[in-house]
Order: sequence, then structure tokens, then C-alpha cells
Amino acid sequence: MDQLNNILKELGISKVKLAKFLGVSRQMIYNYLELEDINKWPKDKKVLLLNLLGVKAPEDIPNIKIDTDYMSDVEARLNSIVSEQSTVSTDDVSGSLLSGLSKMDQELMISIIDLLKEKLEDTNDADGHNTVKYLYHFLQSVDTSKELKYILGYVAKETGFVKPLEFVFNEEEQFIFESIMYSAFVLYNSGGASKTKLAECHKRFTNQIEQKMEDKLSRTLELNNIKVLALKELGYTEINEHNASEVFEKIAEIQSRKVGS
Repeated sequence: MDQLNNILKELGISKVKLAKFLGVSRQMIYNYLELEDINKWPKDKKVLLLNLLGVKAPEDIPNIKIDTDYMSDVEARLNSIVSEQSTVSTDDVSGSLLSGLSKMDQELMISIIDLLKEKLEDTNDADGHNTVKYLYHFLQSVDTSKELKYILGYVAKETGFVKPLEFVFNEEEQFIFESIMYSAFVLYNSGGASKTKLAECHKRFTNQIEQKMEDKLSRTLELNNIKVLALKELGYTEINEHNASEVFEKIAEIQSRKVGS
């Protein structure tokens, strides 16, 4: 059963999606996966799972070779059943969160929310909260650097969800970035990279981040001071919906004064 769990994890099949495919609750999926033998599953659920994995018997599971084509086949089988079983549901998701999105984007949004919820609910995953928090920060920053999008491409390819020669961003830059990333991971996994050897490099990294944080804090303080000055000059004590436009115009005026001085 450990092997089956590993295969499902490698395929990226969430318990939420597997539950929908098998027509059971997510808790039931947890119960099934805790059994020591797939033959102890209800027969109809076992057959469904074997069909999903493209094998005829539980004994064939250890022989499964996971590559991009296999992952695509499994994903297609999984999605065909799940999409037939239900259209996009907003029962657990705010309608306003999905409004304005196409059906395909709504399904993607719900799949992401399901995965995040599962990650946060898994009490056996102590890193779940921090993983989701870092992912949140990544999404907050993804438009600030094109390289962050290239990282997403690299991860999708490395984990087999995307074919290696698919380039959806700038092909030349993505190609160069992926090659550098691959070289870095080879070095990391070879054991040739040690903390001692990289200490100076990490120190430069730390200094750079600290400088960015200091600059950001300085800009924040400066903006706060300008906001206070703008409110004072206009005779207001706070920004509200009635004076926001006037205050922002005054802030822009004060900033232009500083540039001209």
C-alpha cells in the first residue's frame, strides 16, 4: 500500500480528486489507503482504481513506469470521470471568488483550493502550513520577476506534468534558465555542494535580501510621512472613500515637490 501511496503522490492525484473519481468521501479514501492490501478494498472501487492506473491486477502496480505520457493518460482518465460527475460547484467556494472566470478556469481554481485545503487539513504534515504560506508569497511575487514563472515551468517538467520541450514563456530565456536550474540540482544532489563552500555565497544572498527589506521599509516610512503631511495640509485626519481621490492627488503633489527640490 505504501507503493500505491507513492504512485498517487508522484502522479499528483489529490485525495479530493481521487474521492470524486471513486465516488466516495475524502475520509473514506484515507481509510482505504490505510489498509495493508488493495484487495481489501470494495471490489468496485478496486476495479475503478486499477482502471485509472491502467493495470489489470494489483500485482501489476509495482511494474508501473511513471513518465510524462503515462501521467497524461492517467490525468485524462481521471478528468473525464470527474468532469462527468459534476459541473463546477460553488458549495464550498464563494461565488464571488469564481465570478468572471471561464468554466475551465473555475475548475482550475477549485482544484487548487481543494489541494490547499487538503494540505492544511493533513495533521500528519507538519510542514503543510508553511508550505502553503510560502506558496502564497510566491504567488504574490510571481509577476515581479519573469524568472519566477520559469521556476514554475522547471518544476512542472521535472515532476513530469509537462513535456520537457514545452515552452509557454520566452523560449530562449526559459531554455537557459532551465539548463542552469538543472545544473544547480545536479550539483546539489551530487553532494559536491557543502554549507562550508557556499557560506560566502549565502552571505551575499542574505545581505541582498536584507538590503531589499531595508529599502522597502524606508519607502514605506517615506510614504507614510507623505500621507500624514497630505492629510495635515488638507485638514483631514484619515483617508476615507469621500476624500481618497483628493488625498492621493495631494500625495502626488508632495512627491513632485520632493523630486523638484
